[in-house]
Amino acid sequence: MNIRERNEQAEIDGLSEYAAKSIYSKGRERDEEPCELRTCFQRDRDRIIHSKAFRRLMHKTQVFISPEGDHYRTRLTHTLEVSQIARTIAVSLRLNEDLTEAVALGHDLGHTPFGHLGEEDLNNVVPGGFRHNEQSVRVVRFVEKDGRGLNLTYEVTDGILNHRGAGSPYTLEGKAVQISDKIAYINHDIDDAIRGGIITEDDLPKDCTEILGGTSRKRIDFLIRDIVSNSMDKNDILMTPEVRDAMYRLRSYLFKNVYRAKQLKTERETYGVFLSRIYEYYIENFDRVPCEFRTHDNATKEQVVTDYVAGMTDRYARKQYERLGLK
Repeated sequence: MNIRERNEQAEIDGLSEYAAKSIYSKGRERDEEPCELRTCFQRDRDRIIHSKAFRRLMHKTQVFISPEGDHYRTRLTHTLEVSQIARTIAVSLRLNEDLTEAVALGHDLGHTPFGHLGEEDLNNVVPGGFRHNEQSVRVVRFVEKDGRGLNLTYEVTDGILNHRGAGSPYTLEGKAVQISDKIAYINHDIDDAIRGGIITEDDLPKDCTEILGGTSRKRIDFLIRDIVSNSMDKNDILMTPEVRDAMYRLRSYLFKNVYRAKQLKTERETYGVFLSRIYEYYIENFDRVPCEFRTHDNATKEQVVTDYVAGMTDRYARKQYERLGLK
């Protein structure tokens, strides 16, 4: 028995009956020889960490574009916070921590530069709209490694696809990441908005903070504990209804008072059309799209340009905007 087989057996012996076991994975699109050291989910996690798309997350906005200060979140730090929360839930419920971590680390690989603003902008011009979860799947299937993709397992790809919206992940590990994503961005976006002077802790809806807690740290701890207590030994990831309702009301407050805040008007006016104009330029000048993006899965011209533009970092998009004379 090699190390991988030993670890696969440890999952069977030690994890919850509802946890995903790597030995029972639905597999990859292209068959591969198994690794002697790592389970399939561990390999997926490592492939994501070593991908170019993952490294670019450090230069992509979470909420604030080019903030004055070193402590604001980026898309990468958001990803790491989601991973930490989801892994805590997974370990507490005896779920597969490796699968959970892989999904968490890969869930935003396809996100645009400029955060929510960039996604909305690209959504306005891409035929059929733009959704970063679907783009994240394209990244791991077709864009990375010069079009070969990362060839991840079904369980990881499914968790990435269904981490947002009304999607229902196939595994409990995917569901843990889905709720952890919301816990993370609700609380750290509040933290950054307070740091940026847009709101104060006292501005938050009292009916929410009285239930969830008066600081981001307390809210995260409370939400994790609520999920664990409600989901223990169950084939689902659950929350107390009033707690879930309070969390979503806090999320609605964020969309109204932070993401669309008057204080961010300048950012919206400055960066609100960057990506759409870059996209339109490359649709009209398709021959100028780097060759590495024009060989993926016989994709349409529109999809190739979307792959290129969505993969840009904030600073690269700004440079392209200026270089192409789109001011």
